Amino acid sequence: MKDATYRIVVMGVSGSGKSRIGALLASRLGVAFIDGDDYHSPANVDKMANGIPLDDEDRREWLETLAGLIGDHRRRDASLVLACSALKQRYRDILRRGDSELAFLFLEGEREQLRQRLAAREEHFFRGEAMLDSQLHDLEPPGESEAVSCRIGDTPEAIVEAFLTTLPHCHRDS
Repeated sequence: MKDATYRIVVMGVSGSGKSRIGALLASRLGVAFIDGDDYHSPANVDKMANGIPLDDEDRREWLETLAGLIGDHRRRDASLVLACSALKQRYRDILRRGDSELAFLFLEGEREQLRQRLAAREEHFFRGEAMLDSQLHDLEPPGESEAVSCRIGDTPEAIVEAFLTTLPHCHRDS
């Protein structure tokens, strides 16, 4: 794996552990980690902080920005792990504009498990069960050919290990 470069998106609804798993995965690979939440516009953050779900138009510019970051890493032949909800197929297609060989790790969880995780958060702008329900409604789970899926009930270390065993089979540049 050391000789290959990878651009990886850790995806799932809020509360699935994207940031934690993404940072752990990036650390294990010794590559850059970007939390997509850091690139939301102030208007998007304000909406979410007030419990208002984002719509496709709210997410468009954000996804295009993330695709640009992915493309920048591809052009530099640099590896990257990005945490991003990537809820819909068309959102993942936008991200692939940055790198058509993008690999996805999908973190799956049950609503109640996700709700409990969100309730335990203190310093995050994502608020409210209505927003979780909106994300679950919008979620178009990727198929087996598009992403590696892992259950969020597993430990972060086990999830990263499971994904790393599949990485040589994911799309990559050598």
